[in-house]
Amino acid sequence: MIERRGNSWRARYHGPDGRERNKSFPRKADAERWLARQRSLIAHDDWTDPAKGRITFGEYVLAWLDSRADLKPKTRHQYTSLLVLHILPTWRTVPLAKITFEDLTQWVARLSLSDLGPSGIRQSVFVMSAALDHAMRSGRIRANPAHGLGLPRTQRRDYVYLTHEQLHRLAAEAEPWRVFVLLLGYTGLRWGEATALRACDINLGRRRLDVRRAFSDVGGRVVLGTPKSHQSRTVPIPPFLARELAAIITGKGADDLAFTMPSGTVLRLPNWRQATFIPARTQAGLPRRFRIHDLRHTAASLMIQAGYPPKMLQEIMGHASITTTLDLYGHLYPGDMDRYADRLGEAAERADPARIRPNDGDDDPATERPEL
Repeated sequence: MIERRGNSWRARYHGPDGRERNKSFPRKADAERWLARQRSLIAHDDWTDPAKGRITFGEYVLAWLDSRADLKPKTRHQYTSLLVLHILPTWRTVPLAKITFEDLTQWVARLSLSDLGPSGIRQSVFVMSAALDHAMRSGRIRANPAHGLGLPRTQRRDYVYLTHEQLHRLAAEAEPWRVFVLLLGYTGLRWGEATALRACDINLGRRRLDVRRAFSDVGGRVVLGTPKSHQSRTVPIPPFLARELAAIITGKGADDLAFTMPSGTVLRLPNWRQATFIPARTQAGLPRRFRIHDLRHTAASLMIQAGYPPKMLQEIMGHASITTTLDLYGHLYPGDMDRYADRLGEAAERADPARIRPNDGDDDPATERPEL
């Protein structure tokens, strides 16, 4: 319904909840257009209560983050840092319903001009979009304005893959952490998984590691949790490494950590990198861009060279999907395409009668004389 009020026109309607909403416009045509829009949204079950969208993004996103019981401590800490540093300075006081695709595009453009790299921008947009998705499902906004934003491409880092010889040389230079380096380089365990490994997690009889726990650094505190993506798994170990690990856990209790500092405390990545890894890397003659995490990539490379198929590699590495495995390591399977193509060709040739050619002189078509 539309009625005149002084110099303005007021449009009124009743929402699906039975409550009346109204809005005033200086022109009757604008009021009619707005009213028709609201009725169309109601008819298509796409209407949302305008009052629900008036809450500020800052208030809503903090409540959303508090409700995320599924987040691991490290992920929650990362989300909080992104909010404080890159998201809330712009969006804290903006009502949910006022956030537009255009404004988000300009925000991303400003982030691109800052010192924040492509990866940080994508992570910030991911958190922003996740909160807006929740607001949409909660009926506070009709659609997520962050969908379809153009984001900067991340440059894929060139991993350094060690050979067996290089890996053993690095391990030797890392004494007394030689076995720990070999563990990282031959099993593909992440740092937090390897440092959380207990004696009871090492099954020497089956030559398996039960990867069920992981340490993470959350704001300078070591927190015990589950592996990344909650992917508990069993990882095989080669015979030589099983023998090395047997010596490491001899005399330890079942719940004792396999690898600790001499004082018995948990290994900390920053300290170990400075005190052990960097000097060992230098002495082993490895490039400075080789990181501790590259030992995980080295393990994947050596497994591929040994013939591990992609699905098995996915399970060992603890990837949530085969897509992740192939994105990271698919290029290390270059010979498979040619080998399978050769097999296909050989099978086709065996089945093709035309490939059988007589080769004695009497029957050779090239030497036969035409009939007169």
